[in-house]
Amino acid sequence: MKLKELVEQLTIVTVQGELDIEITGINMNSQEVRQGDIFVCISGIPGLQEDRHQYIDNAIEAGAVALIVERDVIANVPTIKVPNARFALAVLSTHFYGYPSHHLKLIGVTGTNGKTTTSHMLESILAHASFRTGLMGNIGTKIGNTIRKSNINTQDPHKLQANLSKMKECLTDYCVMEVTSQGLHMGRVMGCDFRTAVFTNLTGDHLDYHGTMDNYLMAKGTLFARMGNSFLPEPAKHKFAILNADDPASEVFQSLTTAQVITYGMNQPADVMAEDIQLTTKGIKFRLVSFAGTITIECRMVGAFNVYNALAAIATALAEQIPLHVIQQALSEFINVTGRMEMMEGERDFLVIVDYAHSPDALENALSTLRELGDQRIITVFSCGEDGDDTKHSQMRDIATKHSNVVIVSTEHSSIESNNTYELIADQKQALTRAIELATPGDIVFIAGKDHKIEVQQILKDYKDHRREEEGGNVYARTCWPL
Repeated sequence: MKLKELVEQLTIVTVQGELDIEITGINMNSQEVRQGDIFVCISGIPGLQEDRHQYIDNAIEAGAVALIVERDVIANVPTIKVPNARFALAVLSTHFYGYPSHHLKLIGVTGTNGKTTTSHMLESILAHASFRTGLMGNIGTKIGNTIRKSNINTQDPHKLQANLSKMKECLTDYCVMEVTSQGLHMGRVMGCDFRTAVFTNLTGDHLDYHGTMDNYLMAKGTLFARMGNSFLPEPAKHKFAILNADDPASEVFQSLTTAQVITYGMNQPADVMAEDIQLTTKGIKFRLVSFAGTITIECRMVGAFNVYNALAAIATALAEQIPLHVIQQALSEFINVTGRMEMMEGERDFLVIVDYAHSPDALENALSTLRELGDQRIITVFSCGEDGDDTKHSQMRDIATKHSNVVIVSTEHSSIESNNTYELIADQKQALTRAIELATPGDIVFIAGKDHKIEVQQILKDYKDHRREEEGGNVYARTCWPL
C-alpha cells in the first residue's frame, strides 16, 4: 500500500518527504520493525510505556521507510507529524488491513473478573452451533484451528487488526475478544466494529493505572459508548449490550449505549436469570429462565461467579438466536479454562484448586464459593505480586485469613511483615509445596494468582511418587519430601 493512501486517512500537521513509496507493514516497536514498515512513534505513558521517538534511528536501521511522529524530528525518511500518534496507529492499522471487523461479528467482553471464562464459554457455544470462531484474550489468539500465545491481553492496534484480518481470511463468523480497561484507555480497540459488548462486573482493581474507580468505570464505559449511534434495519447488523443486572455499573453503561440491551442476573429482575442454583464440588446446576424459554443448565465448574459467567455467555448466545438445547449441550461439555477454579486431577484424598485470582474481589469470590461447598478445611496460598499496590495486598491477606483455616503468603516484599494469622514464605515453589504438605484428607488446597499451574503439577507429581514409595505409617506426618 502506498504511503500516500495511508496518509490520506489522517488529519496531518506537517509532511516531510516523498509519499509515493510502498508500505508493507506497520509497527511501534523498533525491535520488531521489518523492511518496508512505517514506524509509529507514540509518546508513551510515564512509568508504563516508553516514548518511541527515542528509537527512531533503531527503527530506520531495521528497515523503517517512513515515520509517524508527534513532534519535530530530523530523519532521512518521509515523516508525518500528527496530533495523536496513538490514534493514528489505530486508523492506519484498520485501513491497512482492510477493516476486518466489518467482515465478521466481533464480540467484546469487558469487566474486572470473568472475561476469560465468559469468552471461552461463549466461543464454545458458538462452535457447538457450527459457527467458525476466533478468540483473542489472556490465553492467546485462536485463528482457525491454531492458538498462538500472546504476552498481552488486549493487543495493540497493528497486531489486533492483523489478527482480525487473518480470521477474515479463514472465513471466521465470530471473534470473541477480551477487552481490558487499559486496552480501552490506550485506544487499542479503536477501529473495531463491535457487534456486541458484554459486561461481567466492576470491582476495585487496576487502580494503580486508572487512579480512581470513576476513571476505571468510564474506561470500561467507552466500549459501550463507541458502538455507534445509528439503528440499521438488517438483523445481521443489530448491536447488543449484554449487562449484569446485579452490578450497579450496568446502569451507567446502559445510559452510554444505543445498542439493544439484554440483562442477566440472579438477584435483580433480568431478561436471563438463574434460579434453583446448586453449587457442589462437582460443578454448578441451575434452572435458566429467559425470554427464549426455560431449561436446566449443568456445567463442570465450581462457584457462584461461574453462574454469572455462564449467564453472560448464554445471554449473548440468545442474542444470536442460538437454540437453548445447543447452549445446554455446549455448557455440559465445557471444560474450565486453565487457571480458572481449575480442579487438578490426581490420586489424592484432598482437593487442589488453582485459580487466576489476583485481585481482592476475585479472591473473595473464589474463597466464598469454596466455603459454600461445605465444612472442609481450606488451605490458601497466594502471591503478593510486583504491582506495588500495598492496599490491594493487605486486602487480599485479610480476605484469605477470613475465609481460610491456613494461609500461606508468597512474597519477596520486605515491607510485608509476618503475622500469626498467616505464614510468610519468600520462595513461591516452597510456598506451594508447604500448602500441599499441610493437606489432610478432605481438605481443599486453594492456590491463587498467576502462572502457578506448571509448578503445582510438578509438586503434585512428586507428592504422588513419594506416596507410592512409602511403606506403611501415616504419610501426613511427613515434614518434607524430595522435589
